[in-house]
Amino acid sequence: MVLAAGRGERMRPITDTLPKPLVPVAGKPIIGYHLEKLAKAGVRDVVINLSWLGERIRESLGDGRDYGIAIAYSEEGPVPLETGGGIFKALPLLGTGPFLVVNGDTWTDIDYGTLAIEGGANGRLVLVANPAHHPRGDFGLEGDVVVERESDRFTYSGVGVYRPEFFAGCTPGRFAMLPLLKRAIAARMLRGELHRGEWCDVGTPQRLAELDAKVRAELAKK
Repeated sequence: MVLAAGRGERMRPITDTLPKPLVPVAGKPIIGYHLEKLAKAGVRDVVINLSWLGERIRESLGDGRDYGIAIAYSEEGPVPLETGGGIFKALPLLGTGPFLVVNGDTWTDIDYGTLAIEGGANGRLVLVANPAHHPRGDFGLEGDVVVERESDRFTYSGVGVYRPEFFAGCTPGRFAMLPLLKRAIAARMLRGELHRGEWCDVGTPQRLAELDAKVRAELAKK
């Protein structure tokens, strides 16, 4: 599942007329990089949730055949359901087994094909070093067990693998992921790994411009 329903408030005015996942990086929509990586990793079925300017995303990506995948869309209506509510609404489209979730507005070289979830866990997060705009991080790691603590923390990359059971007891509507993550941590049912490669939360026009310049420079070397 690629998360693409958010309003992108910090990216305004760009996102007043263009949904954040379609913002171009080096001439290509940022969500396009994710879809290419997912196809390369062997993923064939992708669910994308829609809300703000969702029709633009559907028009741009279509059924996914240009990327070598099949896209199903989960419509959330005019008000996004947040991450938790959005994934929960899409569960009927995601099947009964573990599924990968990717934030559509990040940039990363995480290899989606290597991610898996082990028995005894309902979720597995990919964590990264804390960026300058989020210095405190989110969670700690003890081995591969995700824990809550006040120091030595890392930032959740927006990439994770979940079982449908992670959402047990949820009801339809708008809700965040954090309470569910905390519940899984308390039950020691959440695993994690640290990614030391590239990752960027494309959350502001400045970070977008910096990433665009970086990617263009890398492409020019090839």
